[in-house]
Amino acid sequence: MRNETLTARIGLDDTDHPEFGCTTYSFDELIGCLREIDGLIVKERRLVRLWPYASRRTRGNGALSAVVKIPMDRKTALLEVCKTWFDGIRTEISNYPKTKNNPSPALVISFEMPPEEWYWEAVRGEVCLQTRYNAVADSGAFILTHEDLWGIIGASAAISWTPPDDHTWELIGWRLKDKIGTERKISRESIHEMSELFPETFMNRDPTSDKAIISPRTPCPVLYGIRGASKTAVEDANSWIQDVDENETCSKWASHMTNQLSDDHLAGVGNGTVISKPEVIKGAHAIVKVITGNKSEDLVAFSEGGPVNKLLRQLVPGDMISWMGLSSPDGAIHLERLKLVSASPRNLSRPECCGNSMRSKGTGQPLQCDKCKARAEKLWIYDEWSPMGLNLVDGWSQPAPSNRRHLSKPLEHGIPL
Repeated sequence: MRNETLTARIGLDDTDHPEFGCTTYSFDELIGCLREIDGLIVKERRLVRLWPYASRRTRGNGALSAVVKIPMDRKTALLEVCKTWFDGIRTEISNYPKTKNNPSPALVISFEMPPEEWYWEAVRGEVCLQTRYNAVADSGAFILTHEDLWGIIGASAAISWTPPDDHTWELIGWRLKDKIGTERKISRESIHEMSELFPETFMNRDPTSDKAIISPRTPCPVLYGIRGASKTAVEDANSWIQDVDENETCSKWASHMTNQLSDDHLAGVGNGTVISKPEVIKGAHAIVKVITGNKSEDLVAFSEGGPVNKLLRQLVPGDMISWMGLSSPDGAIHLERLKLVSASPRNLSRPECCGNSMRSKGTGQPLQCDKCKARAEKLWIYDEWSPMGLNLVDGWSQPAPSNRRHLSKPLEHGIPL
């Protein structure tokens, strides 16, 4: 009996504040408290990004979880440590300046494997707060929440995610407390070199603008996040970048399994035919209508989508296309990728004779040259056309790295089916 252990899944969300809080930092502090429990082992740490259009989303829309093992007789100690820590975070948050969506943290501890649909519901659509709270409470999980309950959606989603074999990793480095709020000092050159030296890391920089994208722009405690295909890759890269003298030193760091670059937020590839000319609206965003099956839909490409926006604006009615995107609350599909499958004819013209285009002489009649009266079969001549000025991957367009969602899978990592 003495050697028996329990597995606990612990999830946290919504301690973010625009000027102060950060859920990753808060969760790391909780993990530090839990490590004081005799015999507790942290098996995994996870960072889960959720549905980008959630009405109450935190910065980065991420939630944290950990899988820990504890001796059977330390269960009460685990719950007591969690409660003490959570009471402290509630007090801390009560002193933050009030914002439109003030932090509303929730901590969920489950000693059973939660239903996986908690994750899928939260990564692909809006979740009803009361319905989710009732489901978590009915499961027997231990719940600590702020009075508004909101954090329970992300916390429950984080503990119910099962990482697939090809999951990614993110190492998060946090700043020294006296540095928080000041300009981060991580040289662009070192990030470029890190990307070359550690090819299993990705999304470190945007080569289209030569911009580093590992550090946030907000005054939060995060110094940077290094994303990669393996734990070893991100930790080796972190060790190297911390050895660069001009770079700011992180106070601590931790590696997390993530659902980033998974496309879990997307339902698959759509296919259809364009039935309208592109409409360009304020901000250079563009919209076309497509018909798929017996249903018409609006596809929207925002200007920030870069190549996706440029391709959509070159489409004409009759083009057959494929796309991947999110169904937004207004019903339109916001594109993340776009492909021209088959182009409708462009630049239509009649055959020439005697230096001029031949003309149709009426329904059912052949073409005729007005000068020499020669006749020809009625047909159109047109140019073969393909998109211009775009760097496509197997025909697909995608936004520049700095404008992609955390969840979006780069085309270089696999072509959509």
